[in-house]
Amino acid sequence: MHRSGGETEQRTRALTQFCSEAGETAGPPIELPLNLPKQKLQLILNSLLKQDDNIPYSFFVEEKEVTKDLNEVLPEDYSEEKIVSILYQAQAVFKVQAVTRCTSSLPGHAEAVLCASFSPDGRFLASGSGDTTVRFWDISTETPHWTAKGHKHWVLVTAWSPDGNFLASGCKSGLVIVWDPNTGKQVGRTFNSHTKWITALCWEPLHLSEDGRCCRLASASKDGTIRIWNTTSGSAGKALSGHMQSVTALRWSGEGFIYSASQDRTIKVWRPSDGVLCRTLQGHGHWVNTLALNTDYAIRTGASDPKKLMKTIPEYIKNPSDRKTAAEERYRAALQQAGGVEKMVSGSDDFTLYLWTPTSNKRPVAHMTGHQQLVNDVKFSPDTRLIASASFDKSIRLWNALDGKFIAVLRGHVSGVYQLAWSADSRLLVSGSKDSTLKVWSVEKRNLLLDLPGHADEVYTVDWSPDGQRVVSGGKDKILKLWRK
Repeated sequence: MHRSGGETEQRTRALTQFCSEAGETAGPPIELPLNLPKQKLQLILNSLLKQDDNIPYSFFVEEKEVTKDLNEVLPEDYSEEKIVSILYQAQAVFKVQAVTRCTSSLPGHAEAVLCASFSPDGRFLASGSGDTTVRFWDISTETPHWTAKGHKHWVLVTAWSPDGNFLASGCKSGLVIVWDPNTGKQVGRTFNSHTKWITALCWEPLHLSEDGRCCRLASASKDGTIRIWNTTSGSAGKALSGHMQSVTALRWSGEGFIYSASQDRTIKVWRPSDGVLCRTLQGHGHWVNTLALNTDYAIRTGASDPKKLMKTIPEYIKNPSDRKTAAEERYRAALQQAGGVEKMVSGSDDFTLYLWTPTSNKRPVAHMTGHQQLVNDVKFSPDTRLIASASFDKSIRLWNALDGKFIAVLRGHVSGVYQLAWSADSRLLVSGSKDSTLKVWSVEKRNLLLDLPGHADEVYTVDWSPDGQRVVSGGKDKILKLWRK
């Protein structure tokens, strides 16, 4: 008896070693009390790394996060001879506040709002609707700005160029139009080579552009093809054909490849320069609905760094070549944080997700199962560490972005979840659902933070502005809502 009591007494300290995600050690192994609070770990690590400002960190022991102290995460088979490795991850220095209330309900669209998104610098907001129009909204006054007319059918998808200068929209008639958000006017000609409706649009990343001006746009269609357009010259590049059925999702990677997902159950990797098909990724047993890259957020926001946008006087980069340089730096930083590899995740009607390293391997990194219904949306967190997936099974699931391991399920919606958006600091997640509500989730606590009712019908689209200030939502009730803290 006495001996076991002695053993419990002995377990008050442990020899520990701080390690980064890249496997680099911070300082020598040090003995720490097991009841040392997490805040003290922060201070110790900051001093080991010789950092003046107190950078916030998360700590993990064998994949368990330290929330209070080391006692709660110590392995069962812990022995004093072993060094306990503490993995540390830097958190975003800035903090996004959760949105709590609807500040504006913006009427104007005559039919359902099918897509709504903020520009990369958060200064513009655009929405596309079943009423055939694209609308631009004034964010500071929360009022309508321009109504852009040119489509003859439902506007299904919109995409901002990463430099924020243009918005592209695609409709059910197969037309692609580019707009100037400053005037609401069409730029250049209407692209009309697709024979069926447009399912996805994506721009070439800013850091890959020739002179810091985005001019190359890819469109995917139900006709099974992908087309690349030069929006400046109005010329059409290669038509990428190889899919047997409708193309459903598109990504232009920071490494210069185009990834396309299709109802033919495959994902294809293309080289846009000459239209060559590099490889086909197979595994899904049904339609592939959605794709996401771990560098998506850096590519989407281009030169606009969220922490600079959050200053009292936001900082915007005006010069195109400076923008290109800033976008390149942000992309490289995101890639480094992700372990130097651009990863992709795909979600399907087969209820599962696959994690891929699409430029180097045909075989998936992980097959992620658990959803009970088809997967509608999937997004990597801006810090590249987590994946969130939304499904018709009413749930959202969180996964580890490195290996695809399941982390948690978020329940609260009473109907299917259509779309997700991350806050710029990766701490919060907002979801829009068929049940007419938005919900804000705490990623750290893995629970529901706020319920945001207000829509009269299904919420199809939701986006969180890169400056963290606002969330926009739209759906079947034809109303656009803006939410703030």
